[in-house]
Amino acid sequence: MKLKIIKSIRTNNFSDERVMQKITEMWKEASAHLTNHKNLTYGVYYQYESNYKDNYSLSVAIEDNDGESFIEIPNNEKYEIFKVDTSEEQGIYNTWSKIWEQEEAGTLERAYSYDFEKYYPNGEIEIYIAIKN
Repeated sequence: MKLKIIKSIRTNNFSDERVMQKITEMWKEASAHLTNHKNLTYGVYYQYESNYKDNYSLSVAIEDNDGESFIEIPNNEKYEIFKVDTSEEQGIYNTWSKIWEQEEAGTLERAYSYDFEKYYPNGEIEIYIAIKN
């Protein structure tokens, strides 16, 4: 899957005191470019230094072949899919917390290649976590 990058940041969930501010600003800036976009939007996590406690890159991306900056997600990845409860204000964060809990418990073996949040036009959100084969 080839995705056009709209906006990107590099951050850390635990040692970057501005992590939420950076993510919010990135999405706000990307939204300005997505006002007429009616298809799927992605939040792609990649370039992990090691695991979820370390640095990673995050990009807002769309399915579009026009442009210069792309992320190429390999087709051979296996994913565990988590549905986000969008009725919860912190639904995305709560889902990521569950993912981290499963990883800590040893019930989810992450590949740390490309993970992504998939935002559907109808408001649904799914998180795809690359797992080891």
